[in-house]
Amino acid sequence: MMPVNCFVTKKNDILTLASLYNNTHKKKRKGENKLVYTFYELCWFFLIYSFAGWCAGVVANAVRNRKFVNTGFMNMPFCLSYGVCAVLCCIFLPELRHRIFFLFIGGALLAAFVSIMTGLILEHIFHRKWWDYSKNRFQYEGYFGIWHLLIFGAAIVVMMKFANPLILQILKQIPHFIGRIILIIAYILMGIDFLGSVIAILQLKIKLRRIMQLNENMQKVSENVGNAITVRIQKRMMRAYPNIKTENIKESVRKNTKKEKTVFAEGCCFFKIFWLFLIGAFIGDLVETLFCRYSMGRWMSRSSVVYGPFSIVWGLGCAMFTALLYKYKEKSDRYIFMLGTVLGGAYEYACSIFTELVFGTVFWDYSKLPFNLGGRINLLFCFFWGIAAVVWLKIIYPKLSNLIEKIPIKTGNILTWILILFMIFNAGMSTLALNRYNQRQQGSLQKTPQMTAAVEDSRTDLEKFLDKHFPDKRMEQIYPNAKTVVDGKPVSQKDMKEKRKSS
Repeated sequence: MMPVNCFVTKKNDILTLASLYNNTHKKKRKGENKLVYTFYELCWFFLIYSFAGWCAGVVANAVRNRKFVNTGFMNMPFCLSYGVCAVLCCIFLPELRHRIFFLFIGGALLAAFVSIMTGLILEHIFHRKWWDYSKNRFQYEGYFGIWHLLIFGAAIVVMMKFANPLILQILKQIPHFIGRIILIIAYILMGIDFLGSVIAILQLKIKLRRIMQLNENMQKVSENVGNAITVRIQKRMMRAYPNIKTENIKESVRKNTKKEKTVFAEGCCFFKIFWLFLIGAFIGDLVETLFCRYSMGRWMSRSSVVYGPFSIVWGLGCAMFTALLYKYKEKSDRYIFMLGTVLGGAYEYACSIFTELVFGTVFWDYSKLPFNLGGRINLLFCFFWGIAAVVWLKIIYPKLSNLIEKIPIKTGNILTWILILFMIFNAGMSTLALNRYNQRQQGSLQKTPQMTAAVEDSRTDLEKFLDKHFPDKRMEQIYPNAKTVVDGKPVSQKDMKEKRKSS
């Protein structure tokens, strides 16, 4: 398991992302054998792989079109999506570094996720894809093809096995102070460049709205209005991605002009996905509770949050299956089962890493089951994900979708936003309660009777509130199987109590 200890017990510590990640990984490591990276190292990885990705994109475009084109979002030689993908791999995949096949699969899936999210964001802005591989065989919605996944998977294996250790050796030769100055300067320049590109895109979007309302003579005037810098950026983007040229976007806008809504949450929209998430979270909690009662002979909470019976893992899984597989719901059961098995396994693995990093807690451990991967997933439960995908898309989703669409539009809109705010509050309160619970568990192993009074007096108002409303007994009822990570190893609640007694 990854050496994780995310929680700081000192008074008034500010848990910024940087300090949180660095405090998590202060254990001694040896050269190439280390499986985690500091925030400083991740910043370098993001910078280096953003540049490497930009170079790869430019070279590929030059070979394909026989001319140089800056294919990046920014003017500087950085492609941020490659940097984001590299950092995600460094966070989620270090345990797989010596298991090449699973590292390849995990890298390909993460690359696919980043490609889809990047494409969706840009498509939402321009109502048109920036790149489109829909004419290729074995592709997904035009965002990527099978060859892209193979290349990305192989590249990430090389990155994790060879490139990262080499970069770390080079970084050791750079004084830490100088390295930080270089990073600060680089990120300031990138921030300015990124802001300029965003402004250019926003201006282009505003201009496109105006163009749709103007006649031909006024269009010429409108196209000449704008800041010279942003116009230059817009022209560069259009050269790199012909799909976002004005005439192409105008045609897409005409085709996709929104009609007046007559049905609430029609199709696969955000509101529909949220309701499916909420219902899936409730059903998942209910199913797991009944399964534990049947298999273990006792009732236990399977909720992910402190208020209400909601299993976030199940809810997000239902939302993910719907969003990614919605257009494939008419495919064969075997096809959906295979996709569900792979996506479900990858999703559960990522959830396990995320909860351990953020909460310092392991909510499930399959290390005693056969065919497991780091105790985070196992083959049997991956098959369950595949079965769940088939049942969800073929049986449950159509019925739930029809029920959701019967909600009156005005009532549905108001109720949806109320529930969104409630779930955000619920998740935030659950995070604070779990963090405080882990602080108490970790601190109880280090306290002496003489320290207890001083610690009690030094508590903040928030800590007092959490200690009062979410004491250990209540937290152990809500999360009976949660394991606190101590010195890189998950420790059960029973073992924690025994350690406290012995100490």
